[in-house]
Amino acid sequence: MTAARPAMEMGLFTFGELTTDPTTGRLRDPASRLSEFIELARIADESGLHVFGVGEHHRPDFAIASPAVVLAAVAARTTKIRLTSTVTVLSTADPVNVFQDFATLDLLSNARAEITVGRGAYVESFPLFGYDLNDYDALFEEKLALLELLNENENVTWSGRYRAPLADVGVYPRPLQEHLPIWVAVGGTPASADRAGRHGLALYFAILGQPRRFVELANRYRAAGAKAGHEHLRVGVTSHVHVARTSQGARDAFYPYYSRYIGQNMPAARGVPLGRDAFESWAAPEGALFIGSPAEIVDKILFEHDLLGHDRFLAQVGLGGLPFADTAAAVELLATEVLPAVERALGVSLPTR
Repeated sequence: MTAARPAMEMGLFTFGELTTDPTTGRLRDPASRLSEFIELARIADESGLHVFGVGEHHRPDFAIASPAVVLAAVAARTTKIRLTSTVTVLSTADPVNVFQDFATLDLLSNARAEITVGRGAYVESFPLFGYDLNDYDALFEEKLALLELLNENENVTWSGRYRAPLADVGVYPRPLQEHLPIWVAVGGTPASADRAGRHGLALYFAILGQPRRFVELANRYRAAGAKAGHEHLRVGVTSHVHVARTSQGARDAFYPYYSRYIGQNMPAARGVPLGRDAFESWAAPEGALFIGSPAEIVDKILFEHDLLGHDRFLAQVGLGGLPFADTAAAVELLATEVLPAVERALGVSLPTR
């Protein structure tokens, strides 16, 4: 009998950014930030959230370069929550190493590991690992195909352009799960949505612009998957989130930190902090920024669900060096007030794959 999963899975993730401390003017200490992330995962696990993820960057203003290592530490402090990268920059990684790392995580976590792959919005890993940006898309296509092959087969024969061939090679360890769940993160390009559908892989939309513009991409993804004969396609949504008891309290507390985060960490901002008017516009009922009271967050999740039909929502939390206590309180509200209300509104459980 197929087990049931919630109608809407909900979780959180972090890129591990080290935004400047407003009191000292210095970048946050990476060791203390990593400790905070592990504690947030513990809170999320005990509160009943479903997923915890960490990103991958190779810059001085981010604390996490190896998601699998951080998630292994999280695995030791949690018991139920699923653990995923958000994302693994597959274009500049070796799929064999990626598979082995997450298979090991799966063993350590008692079958809770997932992989989210992407091409990466930041490109510092290309020169770091000796890859040419001109091969941006071709690298991802080839490496994704190899990762899928490794996930399906214990012994692999393969050849390609960007790594040495494999001739009936066994790749170990194998995960506890029959196959590691692989998600693909998409920022908004039709070709990426089409690719995920053709491969039959679950898809995340990283929604930083108007949610309505992702409707066409969701339709393309499902159409490409159906054409390739894939069923049970899954869609997840990721957004920047802060929730507090009142809408105005959430906005007033979060704005200084979020403005600094956008100015320091988002490539398109060019070092310019986000103005308050733009912040309020992004936080409008149909905007991409999830900031407000629990009821307001519920309304926005359900609005996007009507548009996209997604069954997983991941909140990027703690942005801009928001104090840990505020972030922890937001995680508790997501678990105890937002998630139950969304579940009641949707009213059903869905079969697992």
